[in-house]
Amino acid sequence: MNKEIPTTACAIAAAVRAGLDAHAPATAALAKVARINPALNALCHVMPDTEEQAAKVQARLAQGEALPLAGVPVVIKDNIWVKGAPITQGSRLFQGFQPPQDAHAVARLRHAGAVIVGIATCSEFACKGVTRTPLHGVTHHPANPALTPGGSSGGPAVAVASGMVPLALGTDAGGSSRRPPAHVGIVGFKPGPDVIPYGPGFAEPSQNVSVMAPMAGTVADTALMFKALANAPQPAARALSRLRIGFAPSMGLPLPVDGAVASAIRAAIDCLRSSGISVTDASPEWPVWADPAGVMAIQAAGLAYLFGARWQSEPELFDPDIGTQIETGLGLRGADVAQALEASAMMRTALRSFLQDFDLILSPTSSTVAWPHHQLGPAEIGGVPAAPRDHAAFTPQFNHAGLPALSLPCGLAPGPNGHLPVGLQIGGGQGQEATILAVAEKFERLFNLAGLWPAQPGK
Repeated sequence: MNKEIPTTACAIAAAVRAGLDAHAPATAALAKVARINPALNALCHVMPDTEEQAAKVQARLAQGEALPLAGVPVVIKDNIWVKGAPITQGSRLFQGFQPPQDAHAVARLRHAGAVIVGIATCSEFACKGVTRTPLHGVTHHPANPALTPGGSSGGPAVAVASGMVPLALGTDAGGSSRRPPAHVGIVGFKPGPDVIPYGPGFAEPSQNVSVMAPMAGTVADTALMFKALANAPQPAARALSRLRIGFAPSMGLPLPVDGAVASAIRAAIDCLRSSGISVTDASPEWPVWADPAGVMAIQAAGLAYLFGARWQSEPELFDPDIGTQIETGLGLRGADVAQALEASAMMRTALRSFLQDFDLILSPTSSTVAWPHHQLGPAEIGGVPAAPRDHAAFTPQFNHAGLPALSLPCGLAPGPNGHLPVGLQIGGGQGQEATILAVAEKFERLFNLAGLWPAQPGK
């Protein structure tokens, strides 16, 4: 029976609107969760009212409502408020906390007819590049359980990549919902600020850079979810033939990229060019302070402000890696934080300036494929020693610039015990969400036709 149920969000919603009982995809998703999740630990909570939610969708359809996400199963990251569910940010400090209301984005998913199946794991306070917490343990990569899917949105990404659900809602303050999708082979989309309503929810260490981020197995599903979540109709997509597209192999930064990742990205760019799409090699010029690592002081200071006293009195409650960030924050001077804020402002100026000359910028989403889950980052990238955040150097600029960006699967590269997904990041100017989605859908078709992106690992 489950084989007859569509697997993409677009197909599920169409089938449910055409008469498929909304209970069917919900039941199928729960069966997949029961079968797959124990080995992957992508979900930390399964919603007990899933069948009740499906019944409400069925009743609304019977009353003639038009529901764009009718019956589509979705999971929500464990730092986004869902009324009636334990939402913990992966932290023992919030164990058992139940929000008094849904976040606005969650309410919009319900309004659109989605069925919330579960809560997906994230790193503690969504502040680490691997999904491993004292409260919920390790989330495993679907292609190799010894590897991490990255973070902080590892659980939502794995839930989609492994086929448990077609859609997930994450957050992205520096690439948290682009890098994990890149590592597991799905689509992750970071719109601009306030394009999807943010909150109500937890106080966060990094203010005004995090956004709600849809994740899905296909661009069409991502676009469907985004349309249901966006605050208002977005500007129409611009014609691909008229776009000025720049390709920055390392985002203009003096940082290495693994050779296999660079080859996969170059093959994707060659595929675009051979299809008649004009792509120019060009990179942003970054001021010396516009360093992706330089802005981390903002997060450290925020963590120290929010949790410093609790860390000093009960350090055993925290992820030690988060404790290290808190200690760093407690030791910062005001001048250090001011310098980090200046680095953020310089990122914004430099990237927006580049996107005056180009409409889109292409780059690797991450400089490496997935790595062992017990490490904060790969020990080496491109054959040279790597700092823990070097894998995350190409994504935070879009958060600090307030610009949209999407990670699209574009190929496979050799990794530990097999080939692993690589993501192509597509970034654009302010208000270009629809253009990025339209371009990504075109690129997706070209990559599939060229055989660069086979069936998703883990499905």
